[in-house]
Amino acid sequence: MTLRMSISANHASGLSSLSNILNQITRSWHLLRWVVLAVVAVVLSGCVQSLDDLGVASHDIPPKLLASMQAKGMKPESPVLVRIFKMESELEVWKVDSSGKYALLKNYPMCRWSGKLGPKTKTGDRQAPEGFYRVSMGGLNPKSQFYLSFNLGYPNRLEAALGYSGEALMVHGACSSSGCFALTDQGVGEIYAVVEKALKGGQGAFQVQAYPFRMTPQNLAAHRDDPNFAFWKNLKEGYDIFEVRRREPQVAACGRKYVFDAEFKAGDPSDPLAACPERINQADPAVVAKASADEKKYQELAAKVFEPLAYQDGGMHPSFRALLKENGDVKLAEKVSVIKYPISRPASALADPFDGKE
Repeated sequence: MTLRMSISANHASGLSSLSNILNQITRSWHLLRWVVLAVVAVVLSGCVQSLDDLGVASHDIPPKLLASMQAKGMKPESPVLVRIFKMESELEVWKVDSSGKYALLKNYPMCRWSGKLGPKTKTGDRQAPEGFYRVSMGGLNPKSQFYLSFNLGYPNRLEAALGYSGEALMVHGACSSSGCFALTDQGVGEIYAVVEKALKGGQGAFQVQAYPFRMTPQNLAAHRDDPNFAFWKNLKEGYDIFEVRRREPQVAACGRKYVFDAEFKAGDPSDPLAACPERINQADPAVVAKASADEKKYQELAAKVFEPLAYQDGGMHPSFRALLKENGDVKLAEKVSVIKYPISRPASALADPFDGKE
């Protein structure tokens, strides 16, 4: 009897020890899984964790990015499209892949943009623009004072008709903005090389879509009381087409707003301020379905209370804001600009209310 009890006790103890070991392995696996996911998220977002991670500025497409293109079925000379999101301080580069549609190549964190959420309307307002633009080879500036740059072409046809003023609104290097989108020398070097290759490969001009934020029902609901809300809903029409079809939306202007993928009986309207002429094609059913689903979600969220973001002067990607806070503006400027151009309004950059979370 005593022997049996001893064997049973040892067996139970062994099972308990085995159970503890398995539990520890499970906990370790879950921890490792979250670490891996966190690392992957950082890599995919293009975030930088230290000044050394910034690398060296170059006017060439780096081998790592070329390998990424190949893995995604893209050619260096295939067409390119750029999307910019102010609130998130991110710039996306998309390229046509083997399917004939646009696919995301890389997401770049922006170091600085100025102004507030909303369109640029006049010279000196420090506003970075929002809208749809086309950039041809003539818009590229290899001798920019901010390393490399390309001109968005602000004001576009609609903005000019509305009387908006301003010039030389760029995507450029360094980390300083007074109406532009600053990507650091390292970031703009890659982007410039990619778009230049596409233009030399036969793309006449590439489209740039500049938004206040990702055009989700949540973000629209959070900013529903903003005076620019109707304008943002108009921008979302073009955003939805790209989200659904992964192709460049065709842009016209009439009735004081953008009109997308429209075919008119008498051709594209010549006066952006005049009423829109008769349209002869129907809107894409899949795009209409997305817009309807988003509107339903928006109506559900519109009843909730949101704290609107109040920018002092533009924003900075959270990864760069962390570097600014840790290293100071002088050291950061030395790393992101070959001429060590000062960080614009660093105190306002640190006060950026967006923390990278929805």
